Amino acid sequence: MDCVFCQVVSGETTAHRVFEDGTAVAFLDRRPLFPGHVLVVPRSHAETLTDLPPDVVGPFFARVRRITGAVEYGMAAAGSFVAMNNRVSQSVPHLHVHVVPRNPKDGLRGFFWPRTHYSDDTHAAATADRLRAALAREPGT
Repeated sequence: MDCVFCQVVSGETTAHRVFEDGTAVAFLDRRPLFPGHVLVVPRSHAETLTDLPPDVVGPFFARVRRITGAVEYGMAAAGSFVAMNNRVSQSVPHLHVHVVPRNPKDGLRGFFWPRTHYSDDTHAAATADRLRAALAREPGT
């Protein structure tokens, strides 16, 4: 398979694994924001969160939660940043969650894009309506 994360999961490509079980594999990011930056991937290939089977979502995120606690404790971090891209800016097309140890004044800047505002309350209400309508669709459509 051409997916580098599937190759890591299968052992075909080496990585510094920190956790693995039947649901997920967690390993150090090769280009970390800080030491201890871990990627958590589902063992089975899913390109995006919406591709992950519903019955795997809970168990997968239980592993992300556990890894997050271990990263904070193991790296003596004050907290963490947990993030996932879905297609856009997703460097590897295999679902992966970044768990990054964080500390006050650690210098992490520019990772977040400029924040904006809704033009007014009507714009915000219309946006909320669009999202509620999308949630009312059949699951998975």
